Amino acid sequence: MNDEIILETKNLKKSFGKFQALRNINLRLHKGEVLGFIGPNGAGKSTTIRVILGLIKATGGSAAAFGKDVWKDSVTVHKNLSYVPGDVYLWPNLTGGQTIDLLLHMSGQKHTAKTDKLINEFKLDTSKKNRTYSKGNRQKVALIAAFSTDVSLYIFDEPTSGLDPLNEVIFQHHIAELKKNGKSILLSSHILSEVEKMCDTIVIIREGNVIETGSLESMQHLTRNTMIIRTKEPLDELQRTKGIHQLKFTNPSKTAAEFSADLNQIGNIMNLLSAKFILQLKTTPPTLEDLFLHYYQSADEQKGGE
Repeated sequence: MNDEIILETKNLKKSFGKFQALRNINLRLHKGEVLGFIGPNGAGKSTTIRVILGLIKATGGSAAAFGKDVWKDSVTVHKNLSYVPGDVYLWPNLTGGQTIDLLLHMSGQKHTAKTDKLINEFKLDTSKKNRTYSKGNRQKVALIAAFSTDVSLYIFDEPTSGLDPLNEVIFQHHIAELKKNGKSILLSSHILSEVEKMCDTIVIIREGNVIETGSLESMQHLTRNTMIIRTKEPLDELQRTKGIHQLKFTNPSKTAAEFSADLNQIGNIMNLLSAKFILQLKTTPPTLEDLFLHYYQSADEQKGGE
């Protein structure tokens, strides 16, 4: 990843009548970066993407791709951009193969050996009419066309909905390839494990507001490690130790326990455990799922206190 900014929104706002869908969306995507844009359905992810694509006009703030205004210069911007929506609608009477070629032609691209390789990898029967395809196969058509395209910016909005786990792995592999080739990717998803595996930077959105931006590593200080421990001597003291939560003893002698621990107390906790003669220890860092729940619970608690 380098410092060149490919896509940026500043205080982006969008209202539909009295409903404010986007309040202040600030995103910055650099060259060679995968930016994960996460939040539940209805949080404003797709609305943000529609503004970036120049499909709807922002009510306030700005959005620029390659330094150009996404609304005024949408034709120029689209020449260097590839997009896959979460629900792909295709021309019913065309075959999958014809559709891939048409999508490539519309992007000023050509069907290449790479396209054939992708068709083979995703195991798509391109001779079938689009109307016979399942949701997963319609997604494959759009993904094959997108991955065949050589542009600087790729935008995926819930791209793996309908794909089986094997095809999800193929998708993740191609995202890694794009990144290696210096391409920039905006990946909107509510599948946290997907984002966790692929993204350099994560933006969490809630009710039209960005509530956190950063690397997964930088966010992990906000939650707790899970620890499973077995020692020679009893662990009664854990009940009175600062930074320990959800403590559960897993044997009658209290020499085995499970708990979550605040990261800023790990040193003290480890000193205590060492003094009890550790036989077995397993520690698991927080997942994006844990972080997500942490943010949403915190926001709900704040609301409750208002």
